[in-house]
Amino acid sequence: MLNVWFGDMPGIIYDTSTYFKHTYRDQWITEPLSVEMIRDVDKSEVVSSNLIQSPVLGAISPVQLSGGVKTLILINKVRDQVFNASKCGDNCAKWLLRIAAGKKVVVNLRHLMNFGDGEFKIMVMNKRKIAHNMRELVLLAGEYV
Repeated sequence: MLNVWFGDMPGIIYDTSTYFKHTYRDQWITEPLSVEMIRDVDKSEVVSSNLIQSPVLGAISPVQLSGGVKTLILINKVRDQVFNASKCGDNCAKWLLRIAAGKKVVVNLRHLMNFGDGEFKIMVMNKRKIAHNMRELVLLAGEYV
């Protein structure tokens, strides 16, 4: 389940791009979930672990991916840290839910991310209550962001 702490949270990794640059592993980039996220969020194709073809930037390295994709990859691969998911745009929301479908994921958000019109389960850690849709999420998280 996706667990979200809204607002300030001690000990989070705020600068996800720098953290990614110094910790990512080549094999993370070519894993199927990473390839899907890179294709969807950045509209780019993974050629190899060190080469991504971007329609805007041309041939790029993994450190040149968007902050959103880098944060998603970190959330998926690094289990012992909490990352600032506000580095992600709303186009990353479905991926956060997908990553959290198979394991407990804790992230920090400093804004209300749009998780869409459907049903979901997000634990708002500030209140220790579960939101099942955007209306409930807004009501639970609104005072923190």
